[in-house]
Amino acid sequence: MQVNPYLFYNGNCEEALKYYQKALGAQIEAMMPYGDGPADMPMPPDWKTKIMHARITVDGEVLMASDATPGDYHQPQGISVALAVEDPADAERRFNALAEGGTVRMPFGKTFFSNGFGMCVDKFGIPWMVNCPKEDM
Repeated sequence: MQVNPYLFYNGNCEEALKYYQKALGAQIEAMMPYGDGPADMPMPPDWKTKIMHARITVDGEVLMASDATPGDYHQPQGISVALAVEDPADAERRFNALAEGGTVRMPFGKTFFSNGFGMCVDKFGIPWMVNCPKEDM
């Protein structure tokens, strides 16, 4: 069994995944637009280029994503995508890239439980936690 986050976007999934490719070194493994679905699938004409399903990996870990169907998008609440990064400088670089254009909830810095930790919501509305755990944790 595998458990993977599935992220929903408000029509900007492709832009977000391409940003993660640059900011996190993510690999886009699959990206299928709604237009590739069955011809009888109901969708607005301008939605054909939006993403029905995508799969990316970040350092080997899988994230899946899509554009929520029109009218079904809700800002994520009560969850965060958590990145554990061994090197504090790399963790801070990734945090800063995710926070760029978004909202910082907790600035990246050393804590009692980590060599570096920060929380943000990226410019696409996805909440993130970046942690550089202490060796004894």
